[in-house]
Amino acid sequence: MDNSICQVYEDKIQSLEEEIKLLAEKYEDSQQESTFFSDEEILMSLKSFQREFKAESKGCESPSDLKAQLESLETDLSFLMKFTGIQFTNHSKKTMEKTRNRTVRKHRLSGNCHSLSFQLEFQLLEMQNKENVSAVITDLSIIVESGEDSDLSKFVSSTEEHGNLLTFFRSLSSYAEWYEHRRCTFLHFKGKYPDLVTFPEGLLGDYIILRNPKLSGFELIIVWKIHIDEEGKTTPVLDLLTKVPKQVSEQRMATTENAPACFRSMLLLFGIETAIENLIKVVGLEK
Repeated sequence: MDNSICQVYEDKIQSLEEEIKLLAEKYEDSQQESTFFSDEEILMSLKSFQREFKAESKGCESPSDLKAQLESLETDLSFLMKFTGIQFTNHSKKTMEKTRNRTVRKHRLSGNCHSLSFQLEFQLLEMQNKENVSAVITDLSIIVESGEDSDLSKFVSSTEEHGNLLTFFRSLSSYAEWYEHRRCTFLHFKGKYPDLVTFPEGLLGDYIILRNPKLSGFELIIVWKIHIDEEGKTTPVLDLLTKVPKQVSEQRMATTENAPACFRSMLLLFGIETAIENLIKVVGLEK
């Protein structure tokens, strides 16, 4: 049991014992039994209070039970962070207004979802009546540090307007997972084919360029965008752009023009990583 709770009950017992002692002294001094409690009534009152104290003590959980509950909650939280990729690093709240049936608190949250960082600020209005408690989010402001992504900006604006935090975190988890997958995939191919793969915008960019040093002016640009609509549905969108010097033969020009369609077909048949791998090998074998 919490020490503070035990102290409260001990203080109550001590207060009651002092009151009993005072009543007993008054009884002895006045010898008027009809005015004060009898010894039997006092004893029954004390026993009743002790029974009440023991009953309430049983309802309080022991420190070991509380520790077990805390460990269970920490395990659940760890699982959710691994499953969603969301980890909160800071949280603060401030009570702006408080009445009997209405409470307004201002919350600030910051954290990471995979490799994306985010910041939230909102007010939570809690209304209480006899039947239930309702809560409404207002003045929601969201910042996600992911570079210039118009789709993500539109989604964030829509979320701020509707105040739907559940949709935001669910969609952010999906978007950030694809964002991290793209970053790791680009990094993998840069490490494996350093002479052929370049990042004009770094690892946070949404495209890479395949260039064979022996073929001056010839480039294949793999564009990998992550589309997220205003409802939070996330979809990866990949395409291939070509840059061909003017002096190439007509036969090679025709082959290059068909490359985007072939790349999209490979995406459907083999998946993203295999499609990119095959394309890089083709560029490396060009003569």
